[in-house]
Formats: sequence, structure tokens, C-alpha cells
Amino acid sequence: MNRQYNKKIVLEDGAEFYGYNFGENREVIAEIVFNTSMVGYQEILSDPSYTGQAVVMTYPLIGNYGMCKDDYETDRPTVSAIIVREYNGEPSNFRAAETLEQVMCKFGIVGIAGVDTRALARHIRDKGTGKALLTDAAFPNIAAVARLQTLRLPEDQVARVSTPKAWTASCENSRFHVAAIDCGMKHNIIRSLNTRGCDVTVLPWNTTAGEIREMAPDGLFISNGPGNPEDAKPVIELVRQLRGELPIFGICLGHQIIALSYGAKTYKLKFGHRGGNHPVKNLETGKVEITSQNHSYAVDADSLMGTDLTVTHINILDNTVEGLKCEKDRVFSVQYHPESAPGPQDSAYLFDEFITMMEENSYAEKN
Repeated sequence: MNRQYNKKIVLEDGAEFYGYNFGENREVIAEIVFNTSMVGYQEILSDPSYTGQAVVMTYPLIGNYGMCKDDYETDRPTVSAIIVREYNGEPSNFRAAETLEQVMCKFGIVGIAGVDTRALARHIRDKGTGKALLTDAAFPNIAAVARLQTLRLPEDQVARVSTPKAWTASCENSRFHVAAIDCGMKHNIIRSLNTRGCDVTVLPWNTTAGEIREMAPDGLFISNGPGNPEDAKPVIELVRQLRGELPIFGICLGHQIIALSYGAKTYKLKFGHRGGNHPVKNLETGKVEITSQNHSYAVDADSLMGTDLTVTHINILDNTVEGLKCEKDRVFSVQYHPESAPGPQDSAYLFDEFITMMEENSYAEKN
């Protein structure tokens, strides 16, 4: 921490936090958020849900185990920036292929180290998420705030990260075929389905209901992804048209999209949920799961009144809706990440429930 500060973070209210550059050395404006996970910075950096965001890592030491070839959640990370207390550029890990900074430079990701991340995370928690300018330490504060006030963050994040064309991840001993709408899907979701005997066809976010019907899959999956769920109108309409025709499972953004397709509403949380230790109660079993989470929006519980959706899970910390289902339509969703990566494995059973739902649907169609 003896290096001279040469970079700073300026927030919309004028607050400044100083550090020094690592990774790509350029100016960037992004939505600033914080993540409380103790491990998993590689999965966080490569999670498409962080598109256009500057992520504050509250764990104080980042980079110590490097970047491993098999641990990416997307092939091309789209996070804007990583902000850390202490960066370790000499990782100790036999699996490490590159350092964190090397990867950040490769993909144009800005970094600031040496920041008082505890104070910054508390500021975000108190004031809420917002825009931040990561710039040279000497840049005038007044000019920085003026730039933040005039710039709007992009609303096309899902289109930016979704696959441009369909592709299939096959597995041995395949039993089912899942059509997966890619709103920014993590690789470990595909791995989780492949492991359970599902061939997964990954599809662009603007795939139509007619195209899905032509494929005749056993189930439909709606993935996680970045941005405001209300901006994903093609996916909302897709679910609206297909619900009741085949089993549908949604995660994170997919959960919010399913709620919107039934006429419910979503809203933006003050500072979101991002970390690997969020307690969620399963209302059907009474059990508490420790979950991996990364989202800015939540489903409005009051707006579910009059829809066919029922709440299956709630967040113990703030009572937000964490799970929904419509039994007659064979539709269910969760706000958190059962595939984790990073995070606990408490909720992996949800993929098994999706398999069971497809099995039951297949049996009903044959009989």
C-alpha cells in the first residue's frame, strides 16, 4: 500500500475514494455495486450479470489465487471495473494460468486498488447504488460530478451479452433437451444441466415462441443477466406465450421476467444483493438455504395478488421474494443462483426439480 495514489472514484454525490491503477488504465463511467463474497473473484469478473458495473470487492485481498482456465462463467467478461483494497499480482496456485491483472488488460477491464473498500461499501449501502466515474486522481471533482449527472447508463445490456446465434452443449447419455434463453447465462448453469442428462440449446434473447415450438424441447430455461428486467420485453412475451405448454425454469433475471410475464411488477433495490451468504427460507419445507446472489431488482410481493404465481422462497434479511411457482403451468423460478459459482451448494436441488418436472410432463404426454 506504499504506492502513490493516481486514480480515484467519484460518486454522484461528489464523494471521492482514492487508489492506484491496475488492469486497463482508462477512464470509465459505470454503476457502482459491492459484493461480499470471500472467494470467487474470477467467477464474479466473468459473470455477464455484472455488465457495465464497477464491482467493489469487500474481501480485502484479491488476486491471490490467480485466474484459472476452467473457472470462467463467460468467454468474454463484460464487467466495467473491479475495485479492491489490496491486489496480489503474484498468485500462489498450481491451477493459475494468468494473473487477474493480465486478464483485465486483455478484456479492457479497469481496476483500482488501495481503496478503503469498507468505507466505500458503507457509503453505497447508505446512499444506494448509482453512477461512478473512475478517473485520474487529479481530475476536478466539479467536472466529474457534472459528467455523471449528464450521462445515462445504457439499457441494452441483455442484447449486448446474449449469444448472437443458437448453439448446443451436448452431454453423454442425454435424456432431455432444454431450450435455454441466453440473457447473459453463466457457464455453470449449462454444466449443471449437462450433468443431469440434458442437452442444452443456447438461444438468443429475442428468440420467438414459434421458433421454440419448432424445436419441441422438453423444457425451457430463462437465464440470469444484467439490467432492468422490464427492458427484456421479447423474453417476457416469450414466456407469456409459452407458459403452460412446457416446463419453464428461471433464475435471477429469468425469475423477474417470469413474474413480469404473469402481470406482476419489479422494482430496483437500494443497493442490491451480491454475495455468497444470503439466507433464504424455503416456505414449502421450512428449511433455510445459504445462497449465492447477484441482482439489483426484486419482484414486488404485493403485485403478485391476482396472478397465478405463489411465493415459494423469501429472503430472511429483508423479506424480498426469492422464489415463485405456478403449479398448473409447470413454471417456477428463484431469484438466487442454485448453480452458485461462486457460492454454497445448498440450492442445487432446484435443477433436480426441473428434471422431475420434465419427466412428469413427458410421462403425461405419452399417456
